[in-house]
Amino acid sequence: MNTILIGIIVANVLISYKGFNDFAFFRKYEFHVGSIRSGEQIRMLSSGFLHADMMHLIFNMLTLWFFAPVVLNWLGNFSFILVYFGSLIFGSLLTMLFHKNDYSYRAVGASGAVTGVLYSAILLQPDMMLGIFFVIPVPAYLFGILYLLYSIYGMKAKNDNIGHTAHFGGAVGGYLITLIKEPALLVDHTLMVILLAIPIIVLFGMAKLGKL
Repeated sequence: MNTILIGIIVANVLISYKGFNDFAFFRKYEFHVGSIRSGEQIRMLSSGFLHADMMHLIFNMLTLWFFAPVVLNWLGNFSFILVYFGSLIFGSLLTMLFHKNDYSYRAVGASGAVTGVLYSAILLQPDMMLGIFFVIPVPAYLFGILYLLYSIYGMKAKNDNIGHTAHFGGAVGGYLITLIKEPALLVDHTLMVILLAIPIIVLFGMAKLGKL
């Protein structure tokens, strides 16, 4: 298994575990709009290695484990790192855009980075099939779309500390970076490019209409 992928997963596990057991550490490095606007930009990166609880961590790392090898095999190590961290930053930037006036807004999770890798992998290999709960076969692109629809629900419900808005920023990041690296996908996988754009368009449409 690729050492870069293992390193990212280990970093997420160790930093999240530290956060689970050290509330001061968790508060110092979580995404917090007020703190970021006062100059603590490191939180836009560090919050991507913290998680709300063990299930949140496991879900993100399993999703990364399933999809990262596709991106690594197609684009190589450097481009994978670009997709992962670029998507993480895109996720944080979109979260700031949506919540810039909510100084108390807090969020954590690798969701932005993971969703970027997810979108990248589906664009590169749209015929992938996944086993939901390791049993039910589902097309990967459908999983990606459902993942973002769940994120819309989380953004509307506002009942947890998970960075649902970052899912979308990450999706945008992974989507754009992959298309920039592999522009032939616009021709080769045109339908998938359009399908994966739909949840992103829905999100911005809902935001524009004040439905979030």
